[in-house]
Amino acid sequence: MPHMPTFANIEGIPVPLTDADRSMSIEATQIGPDEIPHLASDKTGPPPSRRNLKMVASGWRALQWIGMSLHFLASPRPPSPRFTRKVKSTLAAKEGEFSLHFYAPRGYDHTLLHRHRTYPAVVNFHGGGFTLGNATDDARFARFVVEECHALFISVDYRLSPEHPFPTAVEDGADALLYIINNAAEFHIDPMQLATSGFSAGGNLAVTCPLRLTTHLKSIQGDPEKQVPGHRIVASALWYPITDYTLTRAERRASTTRPDQALPPYLTNLFDASYLYPPNLDLADPFLSPSRASDELLIDGVASHVLFYTCEWDMLHREGEELAQRLAAEPVCKDVHYRMIEKVAHGWDKSPNPMSVACQSEELYMECCMKLKAIFAMEATRAGEPQLN
Repeated sequence: MPHMPTFANIEGIPVPLTDADRSMSIEATQIGPDEIPHLASDKTGPPPSRRNLKMVASGWRALQWIGMSLHFLASPRPPSPRFTRKVKSTLAAKEGEFSLHFYAPRGYDHTLLHRHRTYPAVVNFHGGGFTLGNATDDARFARFVVEECHALFISVDYRLSPEHPFPTAVEDGADALLYIINNAAEFHIDPMQLATSGFSAGGNLAVTCPLRLTTHLKSIQGDPEKQVPGHRIVASALWYPITDYTLTRAERRASTTRPDQALPPYLTNLFDASYLYPPNLDLADPFLSPSRASDELLIDGVASHVLFYTCEWDMLHREGEELAQRLAAEPVCKDVHYRMIEKVAHGWDKSPNPMSVACQSEELYMECCMKLKAIFAMEATRAGEPQLN
């Protein structure tokens, strides 16, 4: 009897994995097994053609769109954005624009003239290896945020690689935070009750974008024409994030209890080659690898409360757990809720099953949002204090 393939769920795409697939897929690397990669070229080798990368990425984006369309069919159906806004980049070296998708709780109307009521806001970043995905991918999580937290859920459609490699996604995310802070009154947002959230690559951005915002705000201190209104990022919800690019993919695969459930090398090679560019990119850059950030930057730039979820069968599990421990320990001392979700693989909650939602996903979304709700309530009385982020 022929060997039946197992499947990996790649951001909503069911990808068959056979032993032949695994043996034929070689991880791109230019260093020895015991060496630490320092530059992008150490992980990706000679940079592949950007044109070829774009063609391959386009094919995977089409498949991912089909997978997510199936994901959205399961009952209960997720909500659609109430409205969108275009935002021009100000921090990125490459000019352009990106979109924000606003999901809103019942009773919210941003067109009302009276503004006596304000809402918390969760700024979200989707996953996809910085190469795939759309701002609407996390609509099922958005439903819990708007219903349980009674908050706005604002998902960032940041620009993707390989067209826009690092650091464009991080700078678009920081620009999104700036736009929301500067226009909080228009959208009835309480700028003292902001949070970030993200899945996979988006979990990375949910940390690195506030870090980038922190360094930007320090750079403009003392310039009255560039001052940003008071605000506070009180929490970050991180779902199976990538946190340390100085680890090799081989190290990550060796650390998981179920390597058969890990993302296949032909996809991780695509993600790395697309995002990690140019070849001399420093992999320890804190806006790329937040695990390598200084204690000072983590203290200043990470939210006071961090909700951290990793997946037992994920190759990113170990590095996520280690960052969660570091954030909770001295001298960083953040309030960290950490949970390892047992017997699930990376991106399990984006299952492309049109008949039912992924096991445990709604219960964990609820848990996360109830904790966010409690944090918003606890921090509400501190709105008059100076900003922390």
